[in-house]
Amino acid sequence: MAVKASLFKVDNGDMVLFETESCRRILTDINIREAADDDDDDTPNVGKQLRNKLDRDDKGRLFVDGFLNTHPDADHIRGLVKHFHLGDPSTWVKADDKIIIREMWSSPIVFRRAKAKDEDHVLCADAEAWRDEARRRANRFKKERAAQDGNRILILGEDVDGKTDDLTEILVKVDEVFSKICGVQDTSFEARLLAPMPADDEAEEEVLTKNNSSVIMRLDLKVSKVTRGRFLLGGDAEVAIWDLIWERNKKWPERLQYDALIAPHHCSWHSLSYDSWSEKGEKAKVSEPARSALGQPLDGALIVASSKIIKDDKNDPPCIRAKREYVDILDPVKGEFKCVADSPGDDPLAIEVTSAGPRIKRAAVAVSVAAGTGIGSQPLAHG
Repeated sequence: MAVKASLFKVDNGDMVLFETESCRRILTDINIREAADDDDDDTPNVGKQLRNKLDRDDKGRLFVDGFLNTHPDADHIRGLVKHFHLGDPSTWVKADDKIIIREMWSSPIVFRRAKAKDEDHVLCADAEAWRDEARRRANRFKKERAAQDGNRILILGEDVDGKTDDLTEILVKVDEVFSKICGVQDTSFEARLLAPMPADDEAEEEVLTKNNSSVIMRLDLKVSKVTRGRFLLGGDAEVAIWDLIWERNKKWPERLQYDALIAPHHCSWHSLSYDSWSEKGEKAKVSEPARSALGQPLDGALIVASSKIIKDDKNDPPCIRAKREYVDILDPVKGEFKCVADSPGDDPLAIEVTSAGPRIKRAAVAVSVAAGTGIGSQPLAHG
């Protein structure tokens, strides 16, 4: 099976499917808009594209092995109820033909976010459905201390007040590395959890809350058990989070090295600066710690904006100034900046990972562009 990442065209949103050498499929976020499901609309039908990339199990059900929701904003979870089966897999209905989630990967923040009075923290219907399903799976594990595919959940990060203390078997703490999926050790991938971080004091808790506590992870894809593609994922984490990430990891910058960075918050300036781009323009200042956290590319690395087409205007996201900063980060390593919306056609932007490293490749025209564009082929010494 080809090792690759497919970045779907979902406007300002995130939706990436990772395919491992062991034939596992790991989905990170979705933004399947109503227009995408309309055959009379020219919006890319990303739901259909996803289905075409999945296998069926022995009961005829499409499935993903793992589904990471970085945080429950609508543009990261839209389309969940319509396209994915929720509830015990025994209740799956053939006529609906929804996708089974063998294992959910979720931050514990989702369990309490809707309780916040701040309107920025209100959950949409799909996010509420994710929360309810995550709670169902966690409670089932607490009761049975075991789970089967379709009922599994991996909790990413500790919750406050010891709420995850009795979930150690399915808990991944910040800074931990894991390579198990659906209860099975896997030699084709490895992931390091970088956030959400536990708050050391009330001030940090306030910062983490305001910035939505996105899951930040470096997901490594392996070929013949050797790491060949390092993907840094940051959800919508803003500048204060990246400042803290750098402070926590500056002694081990190799933890933040990447072959491919999915530019956080759809190439937003707010991931790099506390200043408003629309208000201050070129006078807006970069936060050096955040830039350092996001500025650890390997030779030939790629930074991808999962966003609308980036224009030279005051919009944010995506932000032209953020794009320029990322291009500057890539310049010393001769890397490349790509916007998913810029590639022709409706197919996802495909990054294929081989023993020579990752290569950009159009999903629908494999032979003619097989040479692709080489990125980040150096081996990494893990920290």
